[in-house]
Amino acid sequence: MNAFGVEESRSTRPLEILRSVILRRVAKGRSMLHQSQPRYQSRTALAMYVTLFVLGSQSVAVEIFDLSGPDGARTVEGRVVVEGEDGGVLLEQADERLELIPAELIQSRQTRSDSEDKESLHDHDHDIISQRLLAELPQGFEVLQTKHYIVCFDTTRGYAQWCASLFERLHDAFQNYWKQAGLELVESTRPHIVVIFSTKSRYVEESADELGPAAENVVGYYNLMSNRVVTFDLTGMDLLNPRGGGSRNGLEILRSPAAAGLVATLVHEATHQMAFNCGMHQRLAPIPLWVSEGLAMYFETPDLESARGWRGVGQINRPRLDHWRTHHRAGAIEKMMISDELFRIPRDALDLYAESWALTYFLLKTRKPAFVEYMRILGQKPSLSEDSSQQRREDFHAAFGVDASELEIMLERFMTKVR
Repeated sequence: MNAFGVEESRSTRPLEILRSVILRRVAKGRSMLHQSQPRYQSRTALAMYVTLFVLGSQSVAVEIFDLSGPDGARTVEGRVVVEGEDGGVLLEQADERLELIPAELIQSRQTRSDSEDKESLHDHDHDIISQRLLAELPQGFEVLQTKHYIVCFDTTRGYAQWCASLFERLHDAFQNYWKQAGLELVESTRPHIVVIFSTKSRYVEESADELGPAAENVVGYYNLMSNRVVTFDLTGMDLLNPRGGGSRNGLEILRSPAAAGLVATLVHEATHQMAFNCGMHQRLAPIPLWVSEGLAMYFETPDLESARGWRGVGQINRPRLDHWRTHHRAGAIEKMMISDELFRIPRDALDLYAESWALTYFLLKTRKPAFVEYMRILGQKPSLSEDSSQQRREDFHAAFGVDASELEIMLERFMTKVR
């Protein structure tokens, strides 16, 4: 059962069909990898991002699979997210990684007992998870544990602490915002994981398998296959630790030319992570891209007047507003509502991101109850389901009571008053 009380069910489709659905959803994010997305510029800073769309756990029981294939025999355990009619499974493992396992590799499977289950995937001890992460990451990494996060880093501890504090404030603000809006979310039982590399070169090297050549142009991303935010120290170690000494305070971090882009990137990607981990979106459900990106941009706006760098939700996102004013085109809402395809076209991508922010900002400022209802509708969509353009249009109308053309007129009038 998901966060909205919807019973989950296993798919009856063959694994290869499910694989194609996954690849199409992932392609939504990968299509943006080659786009340099300006968010907040300060002299030399240019923030870019990517979000990869995958999925989360649906099964309750922990199962053990004995596998045998070309690479030898191995044993894996986890919860089955989706099972194809051919016996193949999509498995969420203890570290929240997801793996597609073809039926021909499965030699045997069994369900853990209740007592074994409590000692395996139900063990969310931060220390145990931290040990697993350190064993997986390159040598030289440390971990910083907070109430809701585990930050893995090989940069200065001061930078990691500042980032962790930013994430914790976002976590509380995200939960409180939606609670006050009337949308009850779930609290993740597992810590949110963030990986911070000290240098861009290390980050690019380690992210190559996930991002490919695009890693050079992406400064931070949320990967739903691993459920982690990955980035690097955008301020540079020399800025924070010029003499190899202790940590620096927030004001010194925010003096970096990269500060605004740093804050926006971190909050943007962590907002994606929060939305999926709290059950607002079911992973690999057909969530319109304008919704997931619009929400992340609604939260991302930094406040460089504060040593904390970020302290509010729903501030005017100045770069997006400026872009919308110079590139808005009639009919944009209808196009975003019925399809995500235009987001994949390089020449249209920046325009659509500005449109996504503007629409989200308008709806949350003027029609918040209806927007919450829309989130409930989208939250009931199961992973790997497919929505037609007509279904997307009907969902939108069911929540807001108007069609896209009517709403666009209201949006344009509203945005002329935004300063």
